Amino acid sequence: MMKRFSKEERSWMLYDWANSAYSVIIMTAVFPLFFKAAAAENGVSAADSTAYLGYTIAAATFILAMLGPVLGTIADYKGCKKRFFAFFFLIGVAGTAALALIPGESWMLLLICYTISTIGFAGSNVFYDAFLVDVAAKERMNMVSARGFGLGYIGSTIPFLLSIAVILSAQAEVIPLSAQAAGRIAFLITAAWWGLFSIPLLLRVRQRYYIEREPRLVISSFKRLAGTLKQIRKHRALFLFLLAYFFYIDGVGTIITMSTSYGADLGISAANLLIVLFVTQVVAAPFSILYGRLAERFKGKTMLYAGIGVYMLVCTYAYFMDSAFDFWVLAMLVATSQGGIQALSRSYFAKLVPKQNANEFFGFYNIFGKFASIIGPLLIAVTAQLTGNSSAAVFSLILLFVIGIAILAFVPEETA
Repeated sequence: MMKRFSKEERSWMLYDWANSAYSVIIMTAVFPLFFKAAAAENGVSAADSTAYLGYTIAAATFILAMLGPVLGTIADYKGCKKRFFAFFFLIGVAGTAALALIPGESWMLLLICYTISTIGFAGSNVFYDAFLVDVAAKERMNMVSARGFGLGYIGSTIPFLLSIAVILSAQAEVIPLSAQAAGRIAFLITAAWWGLFSIPLLLRVRQRYYIEREPRLVISSFKRLAGTLKQIRKHRALFLFLLAYFFYIDGVGTIITMSTSYGADLGISAANLLIVLFVTQVVAAPFSILYGRLAERFKGKTMLYAGIGVYMLVCTYAYFMDSAFDFWVLAMLVATSQGGIQALSRSYFAKLVPKQNANEFFGFYNIFGKFASIIGPLLIAVTAQLTGNSSAAVFSLILLFVIGIAILAFVPEETA
């Protein structure tokens, strides 16, 4: 299966395999539970610990959204892309490993290290995404991007399964470890996995498209950044796609990040939520690859329509959800499309941007994705307060998908 891809393509895709462990174990599953337990032991209320974690995520997101385009513009210069990638990647791995070394009573220090690791994770992704134009020809981007997401889901299940095994064994007293120690082992597993499988990209992938360096690099970068803003406004396809992406990816991200809260509201235990999340990752892997193959036949834009349509179905089904079985159905529906819609969005955008300016354009792509994560949670919060119904709050997200698919329809077909 992997023989169809070049060494550079395989090395690039392996980074999805490597860093997906972070997105599952640190961002979604283990760290939030670990932090809340540590905060509770130090007298911090559940509401306050949730708020502190939310503020931390918001701060990291804001920093990344502001830095993304500037760093991307500088990294477009010859020899800079991999250096910036390596810098953020190393920050992310070091920050993740450091989480395992912080005493439980230092819960504020946990948040600081989490912020550092998140900046490293998301910052490296800006440059990783932009490397797609260097490793794959335009006609192969859908397939390569989708296979990367598929490998990411598969890759995340292995360290996640190891982490679940350690944590559940500690809880059942099968192994002589506290729950806190088991969580620390999960952090070390994540850092080791991320670091090890990133080596092929560092060794084999190179920057093929670039701009020659100029004197006064930073000042020149800001001038080019202003020029990029003008280009985005002039390029109708780019502007419309980013606008559509802003709305529909907000819905996707909100559903992913709020999924454990939905499950908890239905009375599903933390252990069972981890199992649901694990199965979701397993199911998502082949569907991500399938989206890539179908995009070759039906075009990327058509498959984006399909993915958005599935998410509209998810929002509708969530309105009637009232049991653990319904949650399983919802999770499986999400699994069929969450990887595909993200992979094809990445490759679709990569086809639209000038290759030599890929980093600065992906910096804006990153901004739209980051700031989009504000609207969805706000929409859920307002709807929940007005209706007193969490199911209605989830259903309200359908508005984001409707707006997104409507704008996407105006992106010129020939550019896809």
